[in-house]
Amino acid sequence: MNHHVQNPNAIQILPLHFLVVHIKPLSPSSPPPPSPFPSTTTTTTSSSSMTTDTVDKLVVFLAKRDGIDKLVKTFQYISKLIHFHTQSSHPSLANRFKQWELSSGLSRKAFRSGRFLTGFNTLRRSPTVHTHPFGILSILSNAGEMVYFFFDHFLWLARVGVLDASLARRMSFISAFGESFGYIFFIIIDFIIIKQGLKEEKRLKSMEIVNMEKVKNIRADRVMRLMAISANLADLVIAVADIEPNPFCNHAVTLGISGLVSAWAGWYRNWPSN
Repeated sequence: MNHHVQNPNAIQILPLHFLVVHIKPLSPSSPPPPSPFPSTTTTTTSSSSMTTDTVDKLVVFLAKRDGIDKLVKTFQYISKLIHFHTQSSHPSLANRFKQWELSSGLSRKAFRSGRFLTGFNTLRRSPTVHTHPFGILSILSNAGEMVYFFFDHFLWLARVGVLDASLARRMSFISAFGESFGYIFFIIIDFIIIKQGLKEEKRLKSMEIVNMEKVKNIRADRVMRLMAISANLADLVIAVADIEPNPFCNHAVTLGISGLVSAWAGWYRNWPSN
């Protein structure tokens, strides 16, 4: 359910909204005028060929940690659905896909090593509650995400046998609880900003001279936030399955579809734009 300045291509935290990351353009040209709302749209254009070449975009996408995570997440939940579909008719084939699902899940945990530092650094450098419009919501959302990624390390180590396997259930619960806690506040923030964007778009359209560039930026930001909400809601279902197992959330089809919705929303949000 999701949220740094070393080189021109690095991810940096925007000053107006520290939950949103923006990838600097690779082009040496000056960036466009800022939108009235923080943008979640990523722009990665190194040359004219980047705007049309799918392979170039795929290379850029897979060079990012989030890109690899979304690819492997797709593998994980497709294999889960295939395992469910074939476990009765083709047990041996189903077992192969089950192994693919498990190995993909462990691989994703390895890729997320140190990811909790992102939330920690955001909290460390964040504005105070009184000076930032989303101060308390941002603190709660990033704190939840930090707990999720931190305890996910111990869950991974318990699953691979480095730590006592009996710790896995406890670490899974704490990690999933932090994850769901953070997602709730990320979703609330996105809904608030979408509402503000709709008001601002209406105000701009009521003006005698409409600034279509600002309107376009607000609409693009709204699409990205709707993708983020979709991913966070899907991941929230998966987290609830760990926190409070139940027939609906723990069903293979529910988990498989939720995982793919989250993965594909991540593909959309992280795919290099034209």
